[in-house]
Amino acid sequence: MRKTLLTVFLSFALLFKAAADEGMWLPMLLGQSVYNDMVKKGLKLTKEQLYSINKASIKDAIVIFGNGCTGEVVSAQGLIFTNHHCGYGQIAAASTVEKNYLKDGFYAKSLGEEIPSQGLSVRFLLRAEDVTKEVMDSLKGLAGADRAVAQSRVLSSINARMSDASKNIETSVSSLFKGNQFLAFVYQRYTDVRLVGAPPENIGKFGGDTDNWEWPRHTGDFAIFRVYANNGQPADYSASNKPLKPKHFLPVSLKGVKEGDFAMTWGYPGSTNRYESSFGINLSTDINNPTLVKLRDMRLKYMYEQMKNDPAVKLQLAPSYASIANYWKFYTGETEQLKKYDVYGEKQKAEQAFLKWAATKPEYQNLFSDLEKSYAAWRPYALHRVYMLEGIMGSPLLAFASSLQQVEMAMTRPGSSTADIKKAVEAANTARQNFLKSHNAISDQQIVGTALQMYYNDVPKDQQPQALFTAIRNEYGSLDKASTYENYAEAIFKNTMILDEQKWKSFVANPDANALQQDLAYNLASTLVKNYNTKYAPMYSQFMSANNEAGRLYLKGVREMSPNKVMYPDATFTMRMSYGRVDDYSPRDAVEYDYVTTIEGVLEKYKPGDYEFDLPANLIEAAKKKDFGQYKDARTGSLVVNFITNNDITGGNSGSPVINGNGELIGLAFDGNYEALSHKLTFDPEMNRTICVDIRYVLWCVDKLGGASNIIKELTLRK
Repeated sequence: MRKTLLTVFLSFALLFKAAADEGMWLPMLLGQSVYNDMVKKGLKLTKEQLYSINKASIKDAIVIFGNGCTGEVVSAQGLIFTNHHCGYGQIAAASTVEKNYLKDGFYAKSLGEEIPSQGLSVRFLLRAEDVTKEVMDSLKGLAGADRAVAQSRVLSSINARMSDASKNIETSVSSLFKGNQFLAFVYQRYTDVRLVGAPPENIGKFGGDTDNWEWPRHTGDFAIFRVYANNGQPADYSASNKPLKPKHFLPVSLKGVKEGDFAMTWGYPGSTNRYESSFGINLSTDINNPTLVKLRDMRLKYMYEQMKNDPAVKLQLAPSYASIANYWKFYTGETEQLKKYDVYGEKQKAEQAFLKWAATKPEYQNLFSDLEKSYAAWRPYALHRVYMLEGIMGSPLLAFASSLQQVEMAMTRPGSSTADIKKAVEAANTARQNFLKSHNAISDQQIVGTALQMYYNDVPKDQQPQALFTAIRNEYGSLDKASTYENYAEAIFKNTMILDEQKWKSFVANPDANALQQDLAYNLASTLVKNYNTKYAPMYSQFMSANNEAGRLYLKGVREMSPNKVMYPDATFTMRMSYGRVDDYSPRDAVEYDYVTTIEGVLEKYKPGDYEFDLPANLIEAAKKKDFGQYKDARTGSLVVNFITNNDITGGNSGSPVINGNGELIGLAFDGNYEALSHKLTFDPEMNRTICVDIRYVLWCVDKLGGASNIIKELTLRK
C-alpha cells in the first residue's frame, strides 16, 4: 500500500511539477523558496525591492497599458516603453495618409510635439489584498449557479468598497486557483497618455505574419508613450498637465546579454488554463481551435485583399487585422503542439493519479464522471458557438447590427418611456459613428456572404433558424450555391439603413420598431443571435457553471494532495513575475538556434517593396556602415536585435520589461515561439522561449534612425 501510494504521488508530482523556470508568480505572495531560487540564479535585489507597498519597488514601474498589454516606466518624467503592436491602434489613429506614422514612424523632439492618445489609459498597481476569507464566508453551502451568483455579488461589493472614483482608484477582485483564493487588486488609472515615439512599421512589425510566433526573429517591436498628471494626480487631457513623476522607474542596461544570464519579466499575463481537464483539451483540438482558425482565415483573406492596394484602407483596417491575425496563427500552433506532445494523454494520466489518491474521499468521487457528462452534453453545440463568435459576429456590420437589439427592446418593452427610447437611440448613434470609422464595406460584404454560407453548411441543421434560410432560398436562390449568399449580402449592404446616412438620420429622428426589424442587416443579425441566445446560450451557461465548479473542486484536491508543493495560479491579467535565463534551443533534429539575432539577419531578410520585409533606407545605410555607437554588442561585434529567454509568459505580457538581476531593463518581451504555443494549457520546459527586442536595438532606432537624442538623454543608462 505504501509503495502504491508513493507511486501515485510521484506520478502526479511529475505531471504537475513546475519546471525550474515555469511559473507566473504573484510578486506580493512570493514564497521564500521561489525567491531563494531567483537569488541562486542571479537576482541581486531584495524582496522589498521587488514588491513593496510602503517603499518604491519594481512593481511601481509596471503598468497595465491600455486594456490588454504591459508597459514600464523608464524615466523620472513618466516615459513608458511598450510594444509597437500594443500602441498600434494609437499610432494608426494619430496617422493620416499625408502624415502616416505607421509607415514613416514618429519621434517627438519635445514635450510639445507629443500626441494625445484619446481613449488610452495606464493603470498602476497600488496594492493587493487577500480577501479569500470574506469571499468564502459568503459562499458557504453553495454550489453551481447559486454559488456563481453569490460570488459575483460579494466581488462587486468588495470592488465598490475598495474603489474611489474621485481619485481614479479602481479595484478588481481576481479569482485564483479556479475560485479557491481571491485577491483584491487596487489600481490607479491615468488617462492623459501621449504618443512620444514609434519606429516605422517596417521596423516595428518587420516580418509581419510570416515571422509572427517564430524564431529567429528580427523585429523592433517597441513604442514610446508618456503619462501626464495634474499635481501628480490622474486627470483628463489638458495642455497644462505635467509629466508624471513616478515612484520608481527602470534604469536601462547597455551591457547586453549572454547565454545563461538571469532574466525576469514583469507584467500582466492575460489568461492561462494549465489545470484544464482532458475533456477540455479534446474539445479545443477537435472543434474550437480548428473552427476558429478556419473562420479567421476567411476574414483575413478578404481584409488583406482590400488593404494591400490602398494605404487609406490599410490605415483603417490595420489594428483589427493585426489582432485577428495574431491569434489566428496562435491557435493553429496551439492545436499542433497539443497533438504533438499528447497533452490530452498527459492530462488523462494526471487525472487517473488524482482519482487513485481521492479513492477514499467522497468529495471527489464523481468529479470526472460528472465532468465527462457535462462535456458530452455541450459538445454537439460547441461548433455553433464558435460560428456565432468568429463567423457571424466576425462581421463588423453584423456585430454592430446585433447591438441594436437594445434599441428594439427600448421600443417594444412594455412601459418603456420616450426618454428610454431616446437614450438607446442616442447611444446607438454614437456607437455607429465609431463603427463607421473603421468599417470597410467591400471586405465586410464578402465576410457576411461567406460566413453565412459556412454557417449553413457546417452548423447542424436542427440548430439553425429554418425560417431565415427558407426566406433566403425563396428570394435569392439555392442554398447550395455561393452566388445566393453573395447576392443576399449585396442586398444587405445596399439597403441597410446602418450604411445609409439619410435612412439612418430618418430613423434617429423617428425611431420605429417595424423599420428596424425589417432592416436586412438587423434582421439577419438579430435572427441568428436570438436563435443562439434563446436555445443554446443557456446550455453554455450550464456547461460553464459545471465546468467551473469541477475546476474549483479539482484544484482544491490538488492543493490538498500536495500541501507542501509551491504552486502558481493561472494567469488572470493580474501582476505576475516570471524568471529564467537567456537560453538557446534546438527545435528539431540537426537545427540549433542561437539566443540572439543581429542586424545582419535583418538585412538578409530584406525584400524591397515587400509588405512584410521592406526596410527604411536609413536603417540599411546605418547597418551597412556599422554605425552602432554605444549600442554595439561586445560578443558579436554587431547590433543585437532580438534575444530569447525561457521565461514563462502569455498574451498580456506584450510590452513586459525583461529585467536583469540588478533591476535594469535589458529588453521588451513581445512574442513566444511556435514550438511552445500550447503554453496557455501546458508549459514545455524544453521548448518554451520568450522572444524579446534588445533594449540596445530600441535605443539605436530612437537615436541613430529617429534622431531623438532627447529621449535617450532622459533615460538612466548603465554601461
